[in-house]
Amino acid sequence: MPRRPWSIFLLGATCLALGSPAPGADDPSRAEAERALRAAVGFFHREVSAHGGYVWRYSSDLTDRRGEAVVGPSTAWVQPPGTPTVGEAMLDAALATGDPDLLDAARDAGEALCRGQMRSGGWAYSIAFDPAERLDYAYRDNPPGAKGSKRDRRFTTLDDDTTQASVRFLVRLDEALGFENERIHEAAGYALESILRAQHPNGGWYVWWEEFPEPPSEEDYPVTPASYPETWKREWPNDWLGRYVLNDHLMSDMIDTLLLAYRTYDDPRYLDSAKKAGDFLILSQMPDPQPAWAQQYNVAMHPEWSRKFEPPAISGYESQTIIETLMRLYRVTGDEKYLEPVPRALDYLRRSQFPDGRIARFFELRTNRPLYFTKDYRLTYSSDDMPTHYGFIQNSRVDRIAAEYERLRQSGPPSDAEPSRSPPRLTLGLARRAREVIDAMDDRGAWVERAKNGSPIIESATFSENVRVLADYVAATEGIPESR
Repeated sequence: MPRRPWSIFLLGATCLALGSPAPGADDPSRAEAERALRAAVGFFHREVSAHGGYVWRYSSDLTDRRGEAVVGPSTAWVQPPGTPTVGEAMLDAALATGDPDLLDAARDAGEALCRGQMRSGGWAYSIAFDPAERLDYAYRDNPPGAKGSKRDRRFTTLDDDTTQASVRFLVRLDEALGFENERIHEAAGYALESILRAQHPNGGWYVWWEEFPEPPSEEDYPVTPASYPETWKREWPNDWLGRYVLNDHLMSDMIDTLLLAYRTYDDPRYLDSAKKAGDFLILSQMPDPQPAWAQQYNVAMHPEWSRKFEPPAISGYESQTIIETLMRLYRVTGDEKYLEPVPRALDYLRRSQFPDGRIARFFELRTNRPLYFTKDYRLTYSSDDMPTHYGFIQNSRVDRIAAEYERLRQSGPPSDAEPSRSPPRLTLGLARRAREVIDAMDDRGAWVERAKNGSPIIESATFSENVRVLADYVAATEGIPESR
C-alpha cells in the first residue's frame, strides 16, 4: 500500500523551534501571506492557465505566450519552468494553507499533464490541446489511429527535466489527493514504469524514446567501465552516437524522481532503480589522469559528442553535480560504495580550477587542457570568442562539496536511511523575502517584470519562486501568535 503523506513536509508545519525570531513590525502576518497566496494562485489559475497548463512567459496583458517559442492559447509547455513547475508551486501553497481551492488549481495542472502524456510513457516539451492538432500526436488519450506523424510527436524526453519534473509533481499530487484520483495515480504509475523499462543494463538512460520501452538487453548494451578512446573527432560529426547521458543534471533528476517515488509508494523497484543509476555513476567515472565524468558516453563507454558545442571531454560542471548525487545516494542507502569515487574526483577538480576559483565546462581528454568554441562553433583552446548562450566557464562548488563530504564521513548516513524533510523555519530572511514578494504583487495578484526590451512580462519561474516563498512563510508561522 502507498505510504501516507509524511513526505509532504509543508503540511502541518510548525516553527516554534528555539531560535525562531519574534514577528517584526514590518513582517507580514500569516493571514496576509495566505491572502497573497490565494490572489497569486487564483490569478494564474483563472486568467493565465490554458486548459490547466502554463508556458514560460506572458505579456502583462496575457496576449503573448511563450515557451521556447511563441505559442497560442491551445498550447502548454511541460519543460520547466512550465506546467509541472507551476503545478508544484500551487501544490506547495495548498499544503501550506489547507485551502481546497488551491489544491483544485494544482489538480487542474496535473490533469493538463495527463492529457499530454505520451504512449511512450512520459512527456515531450509541450502539449497541444487543439482537438485537430492533437490527432497528430501519440497522446495516450487519443484514438488508437493517432500515432504521431513525427518523432517529436511520439517521444518521451528526459532532456531539461521535462519528464522527471512531471513525474515528481504527479507523485506529490497523487499523495496530496490521498491516492484517490484514479487518473493522476495511473498516469504517475505509467510514467514510472516506462522509466524503469528504459533503464539500460548498466543503470544509465538515453535522453528519449519513441515507444513504450522494451528493456534494453546486455547483449546490445554490455556493462563495461568508462575508458578513453584511442582517438576522437575534433569536428562535430552529427552522428549522435551517445547512448548514456549525464548532461544537464539528467541522472540527478532521475535519481531524485525515483527516490521520491520510493518514499511515496513504498515500492522497492524504485529504490533499486535509483541504486542501479548510482552504480552507473560509479562505472562512468573516468580513470586517471581525469577521474571525473563526461556529459555523455557511447555504447563502448567512451566520452562522445552530443550537440555541436558539446565535445567528448571531461565536464567540470556535470562532475560536481554527480558527486553531489552520489553523496545523496549514500545518505539514503548508507552504502559506502557511493562515496568511494568522491575523493579522487574532488582532488582532480580542485587541481583543474582556474586561479579565480572558476572551472571550465570542458577539459580535453588526457591532456586536461580547457576546451572552448568560437562563435562559429570551431573547437579551440582559447576563450576569447565564445558564444554567449552556453556556460563554457562555470563557478566552482568544489570547496562546498568537499566540506559536505567531510561532514558525511564524520557523521555517517542518517539512522533512518531516509533524507530529512524538515518544515520551513521562520528566519529574518524568509520574513523579509515574504514582505518583498507581497509588496511586489499588483492588484490582480500578478508579479510583473520588465523584459530586456522594457516590455512588461509575467514569468512562470518568478510566480513559482514567489509562491514557494509565501508557502514556506505560511508554514513557518503556523502556531506563532500574531500580535496585529
